[in-house]
Amino acid sequence: MVVALGGFKMIVCVHQVLCAASRALRVQLAEKGLSFELRAERPWERAPEFLRLNPAGELPVLLDEARTVAGVLPALEYVEEVHPEPPLLGRSPEQRAEVRRLLHWFLAKFEHEVTQPIVGEKLIKRLSAGGAPNSRAISAGRLNIHVHMDYIAWLMERRRWLAGETMTLADIAAAAQFSVVDFAGEVPWTRHPEAKDWYARIKSRPTFRPLLADRLPGIVPPAHYADLDF
Repeated sequence: MVVALGGFKMIVCVHQVLCAASRALRVQLAEKGLSFELRAERPWERAPEFLRLNPAGELPVLLDEARTVAGVLPALEYVEEVHPEPPLLGRSPEQRAEVRRLLHWFLAKFEHEVTQPIVGEKLIKRLSAGGAPNSRAISAGRLNIHVHMDYIAWLMERRRWLAGETMTLADIAAAAQFSVVDFAGEVPWTRHPEAKDWYARIKSRPTFRPLLADRLPGIVPPAHYADLDF
């Protein structure tokens, strides 16, 4: 959703620290070399000001001059169109199609099967006072993550990056998801060395390091979380 709402002096990314979609947008903006401001939001509180930006109540929201772009896929596409260099969606129609396929995989499928069951139950419920964690959901997320890490290994046997020979939004979105699950200490890196090697390449990029500095009161990530040689 893109709407015109009042002017903004610079790009603003409305986000939440444990929102993987917000993290993907932050890394994209940084890879483009764009200056932007972060505005924290607690979407579960459904503040009227936030709902005016995005009636769906979802993050991220991108504020760019007179434009408000709500939702992760519209925001990622908007940034690519307005700031096409370096191209992170791919140059050919075939690569763009593959990047979009993998964006859906990690922003929808991985989110539903891994991030929500683990991060949603272990951390978001804690932040939002949403009740006791659902242990069955957490267990399901722990099983599901192996399928996704095996798929990354399969892709890495055939490509340099997830969608081809160059890093794209597919890598950024996938790494953003893994970063929040890793914040919860729930990524079995030792069992999936190919996925670990791929993530290490993303993790060491200067554009990704601000994510590793994210902290929340009362929640401490594991010691390896910010370690580039984890």
